[in-house]
Parts: sequence; structure tokens; C-alpha cells
Amino acid sequence: MKNTFGNNISLTIFGESHGKSVGCVLDGMPAGIPVDYENIKRLLSLRRPSGAISTARSEEDDFEIHSGVFNGFTTGTPICIIIPNKDTRSSDYENISHLARPSHADYTAHIKYRGYEDPRGGGHFSGRITAALVAAGGIIIPALNKKGIAIGTHIASCAGVNDRGFENYGEDIDSLSSLAFAVLDADKANEMHNGIIKAKESLDSVGGILETAIIGLEAGVGEPWFDTLEGMLSHALFSIPAIKGIEFGAGFDFADMRGSIANDGFYTESGKVYTSTNNSGGINGGISNGMPIVLRCAVRPTPTIAQEQNTIDYVNLENAKLSAKGRHDPCIVHRARIVVDSVCAFVIADALSGKHGTDWLAL
Repeated sequence: MKNTFGNNISLTIFGESHGKSVGCVLDGMPAGIPVDYENIKRLLSLRRPSGAISTARSEEDDFEIHSGVFNGFTTGTPICIIIPNKDTRSSDYENISHLARPSHADYTAHIKYRGYEDPRGGGHFSGRITAALVAAGGIIIPALNKKGIAIGTHIASCAGVNDRGFENYGEDIDSLSSLAFAVLDADKANEMHNGIIKAKESLDSVGGILETAIIGLEAGVGEPWFDTLEGMLSHALFSIPAIKGIEFGAGFDFADMRGSIANDGFYTESGKVYTSTNNSGGINGGISNGMPIVLRCAVRPTPTIAQEQNTIDYVNLENAKLSAKGRHDPCIVHRARIVVDSVCAFVIADALSGKHGTDWLAL
């Protein structure tokens, strides 16, 4: 029952949706990395609910760093971050504690943990736990920025509305950094908002696609087989609740291409190597090639909806009906994008630490 990920830098997450707190332990970070509390707060604010398109549960996310930071810098010892849960309403789950919410982990958690799991709000399987991932990202992302590596994610599509793709990577990533609803074409935001509201009014929910770009990463990062860069990124990203598909570069479109179109031709300029296209998404043979890493994550519609659905009472093994009550998101795509940024940052930092040593991030 492992909740730790990473080889050179490791991240352990803990907590339940309606428990006393959620949090993480970030181990392997070198001493001397600046820790900006205001920046961590800013990133956490991008994950929090926003208005009618999100849940009414409003957590302040007033985090506390209990160890590993002194006088504004990492000490090199494990960093423990605690985020209290203050706005729980566990009574919403009393009457459905034995009902398996469709497409949630209620049933599988009950089988795995033999009935000892905390079912309130999804327990340890809740998206609430992602707050800890973002808090860790608040330390890792600035450390990567100082090394010239930037990460940005936009809502490529949501509620049937498509955003434009990345064009000027550096400018686009900068523009996304402060947006609560991360789209590159500002005109698309209202259309997506309206689609989410319509789904909510129909007691339903919507999903979408998040597109991420990682720029400034040198060539030669990753391994050729089981720890490929795509594999490690995918491994970590699939741990984010609701992500059900990942593709890199042209992804599934490769299936309809010919090699003459799919291949990225190489060229050199001013002593540097580039590719004329980036269908491979910046990775060849599991190893970064120096071009922007581009990936997309498919985010399923929020499974908790107010429409009546067929389910089971998994304790008594009886068929049942369920209409979800309580506070739930009609869409989580806009909240998930900073989680994707944070997870990507962790994987990249871990991979770079494997290549250069853990002190490299602080030098």
C-alpha cells in the first residue's frame, strides 16, 4: 500500500478528504533552495474552486511547513507540508456510505482495504489530496525556473469548445501562469464557462483535455526502457484523479500518418540541434531531445452527478439507486491544470537529479 513516488527525489502523500488534514513529505531536495510561501499560496489558489463552475466546498489551504525549511531555504532534510481540512461536511455521506458512486473508487477501495477505508468524500482517493501535490510544486517549479525550465498547461478543450494550441511557447507559458481559468484564447473562456454551467443545470458534468508544454529541458534526460521520460511522466500523471488518457506530441494521430509526415527532421543552427517539427513531443527513445515536451491529458467528466444512477450497496450486495447530494464540481479541468504542472515539475526534477545529482537543483 504505497503512497510514495520518485527515485532521487521522492514524494509521499497522505490524508483523507474529510480527515484532519492532507499533506506530503518531499524528500531528496537539496539544501539552499529558496522557499517562497506567497508563491505556494498563489499556486494553491489556482487549484481552489472558483464560482458557479466549481464545488461550493471552500478550503482556505492555509498550509504549514513542519520541517525541512529554515530561514526561507530548504535544509536538505525531508520537507513536511500540512494542509488542514476546515470545510468538511461529512453528514452528506452518512446515507450513502455503503453505496458505490459510479466511476468512483468506493467499491475498489472497499475491496482493497477490507472495509476499513474512510469513505467520506472519497477518502484518500479524493481530488482533495492534490492540494499537497501543488504545495510541493510551489517549491519545485521555481527551482526549475532558475535552471531555465518552464512548464505551462492550458485547457485545450472543455464542454465541446477548443482553445488554440501553443504558438510561442515562452510567451504562452508566461501568460498562463496567473490565470485561474487557463486558456490561451481569452474569447474561449466564456464559451467553456457557459458549457460547464449548462451541464450543471442539467445535473450533469463535463470533462476536457489539458495540454502541457515543458520548455528549456536539455537533451539526454530519461532512460530507454522502463523509466522512459514518457513512462515516468505518465506514471505520475495517471495518479491524478480523473485523468484517463495521456498522449505525447502527435499521439494517437500517428496512427493515420505516413512516416514521411510523422518524422521530425533534424537540423543544426548556431551550434544547437533542433527538429523542424515536433510530432514526437520532445522525446525520442524515452529520452528528451531538447525540443519542447508536449503532452495532453484527457480528464473525464466529474463522476459525482445529481442525476439518478444505478449502483449497488457493496456491503449487503444489493442493487440500489443513487442521486448524489452535497457539494460537487460540474467540471474539474480548470482546477486540475496546476496539479498537472506540479506533477510534471516533480518528475522532471527527479529525472534531472538522477542525471546530475540532487545538489544540481540548488547550484
